[in-house]
Amino acid sequence: MNRRPITIVIFAGFFLFGMLFLLWGILLSDIAADLGMNKVVSGALFTLFSLGTVLGAVVGGKYVSRFDFLALLAVLTSIDAVLLLIFSAMQHWVSLLAVIFLVGVVSSCIITIGHTLIARLYVEKRFAMMGIMDFMFSLGTLAASFYVTLVYFYLPGWRWPIRLLTIFMALLAVYTFFAAMRSRAMVATQPREVKRSLSYKEVLRRPVFVLLALVSFGYGAVEFGNANWFVTYAQLGRGVDGETARNLLACFTAGMVVSRLVFAYFLRIFSLHRLTVIMAVMSGIGTWGIATSETMLMLGVSNLLFGLGLGGLYPLVLSAAMNIDSEKGPVLSGVSIIGNSLGVQTASFSIGLWANYAPITQAYWVIPIGGGILMLTAWLYSRELKAL
Repeated sequence: MNRRPITIVIFAGFFLFGMLFLLWGILLSDIAADLGMNKVVSGALFTLFSLGTVLGAVVGGKYVSRFDFLALLAVLTSIDAVLLLIFSAMQHWVSLLAVIFLVGVVSSCIITIGHTLIARLYVEKRFAMMGIMDFMFSLGTLAASFYVTLVYFYLPGWRWPIRLLTIFMALLAVYTFFAAMRSRAMVATQPREVKRSLSYKEVLRRPVFVLLALVSFGYGAVEFGNANWFVTYAQLGRGVDGETARNLLACFTAGMVVSRLVFAYFLRIFSLHRLTVIMAVMSGIGTWGIATSETMLMLGVSNLLFGLGLGGLYPLVLSAAMNIDSEKGPVLSGVSIIGNSLGVQTASFSIGLWANYAPITQAYWVIPIGGGILMLTAWLYSRELKAL
């Protein structure tokens, strides 16, 4: 089978989803102003999208194996494009919240398929390709702000960035349909694989996969907790201006991007279980550095260290799990996405709640606490990997 068309589909899709996942935060203020959304409703937008990703991971992990992956990917991408078009036409926030929940469900299913396909197509270089796939997602998040700025220059209004993204998504769906048809023709003479649903119970009976979920929880908590709250923390807690705060956060995202590109190289130097611990410790030290640094230089260095440790950790631990049982790939991806989404929700809500009663400099300590959880669970996970 020619792997190139499938790889193009997945990498391009992950780039678009990286943009999509960050667009909500970039456009939120404009959406809220246009539709009359208060802070509670605005917070519900993120919550419902995250809950949608959890449901999508549960459903996708269990049932996507019953279908042809590439054909299903084409259908789901088309559905996502239609949902985004509907989202861009919403005139009331109630219907908008319902649509964003569905976008979360469908997007999560697509990401589950992407993880599984890349892991199966590139068994011999699974770690590197999973890292590049997540690098494309990170590249999309980096491009999102520039994309919105460019679109606003010619077409003001929050609806246009989403409408244009819908066009890109639709084009990707068309290409995926053609790739699926070509792939089906190539394998038509081969024995048909038996399609069946997968079981979460069977996977979660093994401690190593339970620890995968816990590592993913810590990962989601510190990654998006920092992404969502660092600028506020730096401005209100450290007294820096908005541009400086965003530049400091860029040190974190830059570290994430670099890490996902190069982490697989270090598997030549360190064993899998040892590299897992090293990267988790780097992340943990970075979170504590951000909370305790007194200078802008140390805030930037701590963010960079945090990103360098964290970026490659997720593809590393997920690839390691798929090496253990690649046939359970969709479920393993689902387990990691569920853990990640719950971590995001826990950290974001905890910081917001704590900040209502104490200074943001205290509330931000949720992130270093999450870093401690990440280090502990990553160490336990590494022990399981070493024992196998």
